[in-house]
Amino acid sequence: MRPDKRVTQDYLAAFAEIVNKIAQSLKGAPANALPIRMVVAGGAALQLHIGTRVSEDIDATFSRRLVLTDDLSVSYRDVDGHARILYLDRNYNDSLGLLHENAFDDSVSVTIPGVNAKVIDVRVLSPLDLAVSKLSRFADQDRLDIEALARERLINAKALRRRAIQALGGYIGSVEVVRNTIDIACRLIDAANPPRRR
Repeated sequence: MRPDKRVTQDYLAAFAEIVNKIAQSLKGAPANALPIRMVVAGGAALQLHIGTRVSEDIDATFSRRLVLTDDLSVSYRDVDGHARILYLDRNYNDSLGLLHENAFDDSVSVTIPGVNAKVIDVRVLSPLDLAVSKLSRFADQDRLDIEALARERLINAKALRRRAIQALGGYIGSVEVVRNTIDIACRLIDAANPPRRR
């Protein structure tokens, strides 16, 4: 896929610069180790899907363990001309939230201008898995993100409930709390994107 047309060129250029800094650290890697799969989650994934929220950080997991450089932040101008910083969040950990076991396999490859996909295959969580990943924390921003995906008709309540219940099978923690957030999220989705009548 290509990033949503609402994503600014400055944001994409900053994103590409960070990915290319990571790619620089892969020089000398054996050919059979490439491409490295980089799966983007969080606000950066939402930005690439629908271009409606700018995130300061990139939450991502990689298909191999990497030794990264320290300088993985880039400054750029937002659509209003304000200075912003985009950085790779080194503390992101996908094991601390709800995520379907097939989320990485079902992620979508995204073309980032200036990034060599033969070195780093940039992927984003599917809209459905992105919504599921927001259910365990379920802060105000997570709710808004789920509603935004629903308004764009990228998710629906029935599919979210099914995928989230499947994901609960590998979840350790207060499952009842998450079951409650699934119910709330489904109501939010239906309110943002009412099911079409036949």
